[in-house]
Amino acid sequence: RFDSVYIPTDNAFFRQQALLYLEQTDLDALAKKLTDAQPFIGHLAQNYHLDGLFEIISLALNKRDENLPMDLNPLLVAIDDNINHQLIGKPQRLSWQNLLAEDQLNTDANRTLVIAKPKLDFSEMLPADVAQTSAREAVRAIMTENPSVKIRITGETALEHEELESVTKGAQLAGIVSLVLVFVVQWIGLRSLKLLSITYIVLLMGLIVTAGFAAITVGHLNVISIAFATLYIGLGVDYAVHICLYYRERRVRGYTNHQAIHHSMKGVGSSLFLCALTTALGFLSFIPTAYAGVSELGIISGGGIFIGLIISVTVLPALFCVLPVNNPKPIHSAFAPKFLVTFPFRYSTAIRIVSILLGIGACLVLTKLSFDSNPVNLRDPNSESVSSFKELLKSKNDSPFALITLANNPDEANKIATKMGQLPTVHETITLADFVAKDQDEKLTTIEDLNLILGNQLENFGKTLPVNSNQKAALVKFNEELKKAIAENSPNAPQTTLQQLQQRIEAFIKQADSSANPPASYSQIESNILGLLPYTLDRLKTSLTATDFGIDDIPDYIRSHWLSANGLYKILITPKKDLNDPENQKEFIADAQKVDNKVSGLPVANQASGDAVVKAFIQAFGSAFVAIVLVLLVIYRSFKQTALVIMPLILAALLTGATNVLLNNPFNFANIIALPLLLGLGIDSSILIMHRLHFNLQENENLLQSSTTRGIIFSSITTLCSFSSLSFTSHQGMSSMGLLLSIGLFFTVVCSLIVLPAFSGKRV
Repeated sequence: RFDSVYIPTDNAFFRQQALLYLEQTDLDALAKKLTDAQPFIGHLAQNYHLDGLFEIISLALNKRDENLPMDLNPLLVAIDDNINHQLIGKPQRLSWQNLLAEDQLNTDANRTLVIAKPKLDFSEMLPADVAQTSAREAVRAIMTENPSVKIRITGETALEHEELESVTKGAQLAGIVSLVLVFVVQWIGLRSLKLLSITYIVLLMGLIVTAGFAAITVGHLNVISIAFATLYIGLGVDYAVHICLYYRERRVRGYTNHQAIHHSMKGVGSSLFLCALTTALGFLSFIPTAYAGVSELGIISGGGIFIGLIISVTVLPALFCVLPVNNPKPIHSAFAPKFLVTFPFRYSTAIRIVSILLGIGACLVLTKLSFDSNPVNLRDPNSESVSSFKELLKSKNDSPFALITLANNPDEANKIATKMGQLPTVHETITLADFVAKDQDEKLTTIEDLNLILGNQLENFGKTLPVNSNQKAALVKFNEELKKAIAENSPNAPQTTLQQLQQRIEAFIKQADSSANPPASYSQIESNILGLLPYTLDRLKTSLTATDFGIDDIPDYIRSHWLSANGLYKILITPKKDLNDPENQKEFIADAQKVDNKVSGLPVANQASGDAVVKAFIQAFGSAFVAIVLVLLVIYRSFKQTALVIMPLILAALLTGATNVLLNNPFNFANIIALPLLLGLGIDSSILIMHRLHFNLQENENLLQSSTTRGIIFSSITTLCSFSSLSFTSHQGMSSMGLLLSIGLFFTVVCSLIVLPAFSGKRV
């Protein structure tokens, strides 16, 4: 299931040399504490059972002729806490390492990282499924046996695995909801099963042909270009809906089937061609960008737009001949009462002023616009891998966003590490040289003295608890000793501690006796209190065999992580601040790059990817905007009409960006893909309104009651239904995309149907 598993901070070398890594003052304090505890250790070495522990404590409590060498209170409090956890049904092992060594044998004793490299099967949809399942089974087994231990799985593979699970579940739910909503909306808009069927046939054909086009031109899909299907559905259905509604409108007016088809192609064909051309320019402008995923998306989607147009103006009319809509009933625009359909024209001056003010206000808000380059923020924040990863990002020692740089020799590595260590955003730096303990001679003297005192006792310590130990008798006896110590006001422990422990033991005896299996309860309390003692003393015994060593004595399994085969030395730079905050990340990277611009690591890669995406989109949208303006100028031969088409699109873009800032929905690797779709829908809506307003609006016909307006509204609602359900998924990337599209579509429709007519100068 796994190629390798190891603990970076725990191996034979570190266990042997552990005490040498302590500061001399800390080592002296530890040596004193262990020396003071020698009578306890010696007694337990000969009497390794619950009665042996309680016996030595009782002797200490009754000792009055001299001061005790060690403080009993921490031990009594630890036993009391352990029994309490047993009482409340959350048993845990007592940590003798905390009691005897005050975490000095492991400076981060509360958390240990285990690094596992899984075997991945890329022939499966979830390549890490087998490894992930095995890991979870192992975790469950360990946590069942040790309820106080909390194990969480995270890392790149776990994050990707849970993301795939989250996306799959979210997409399934969103897909079902979207399908139902889209069907209902299109039925309301078309009011014809034939037109609905024709629309879906054309859409499916276009999607299949576009997929074939992608296979021929690009040959593969990536995490960005795979969005072509979503974009095609949103834009491809647009053309079919407008033709179907125009065709239906002509059939209602009494046109024959042939006449309705002819007028539909003549009435909206030219505007749809212009829509396709300008939208395709938006996509094709992505091709020259340096970001491969975006470039390939431009090729596929740009070609898909023309495919959708060609199928809409060829296959769709043919289907009208095969499935003609006969005697359709007029659709009354109940959603557009009279005051609303005349609103853009009656209050055009007010709308113009408000639009300009909103645009200026949006520009001010957009100064706060940001791009979140951390891909972890796209995932389900409640998943185990994400919550664990974000907790590690708060750590100064274990942050997965630590930076790395390389040096050609030890002196250069030390020079870089020193400079990095002086930065305000850096917690510490680590190089291979840091694994050589300092002041070894003085420390070894202390260790040798400690070994003389404890060595033999540690050698004789038992590994397992006796099977025939009478735990209940030991507890009852110790309970009486506690009562005696309380009554005699023993000076060797606080009265409150003694009283609480005595009451806790009585409560436990009562609970154990009334349990289904009293012997098991008593056996468990002994195991919980004493079970880890042999392990702790074994670690101590190993650490007392420390020897002096130099950099060449560090084993290869450690050296290989810090010194490459070609002689490059690694410098690890850990952050001082919480890197969940994007600003802290940027500051950390910027500071480190001032010292060495070759620093690397996850945050650098994420930031570089984010910068590349933003640059690609700015370049693409800039090129697309210029190209679209030029095309419109050539076709309309009018600056005014070109401005009327572009102006609502610009205002909608400004308002969409500003709203996202106010809603704290920054751009990211997922939702930025929605921008080409919004560009396409926005330019299409403006062109269609402009065409209807200036070239195709009949006498006494109101713009907002025309099939064009109905097509824009229902096409937008269809797209909105396709994506709005994503806003409620647990996957933050999909959710932010759904939110951005919902906001963008709303402003696109409002600006096209309200703002554009108000600026057109037309009268009611």
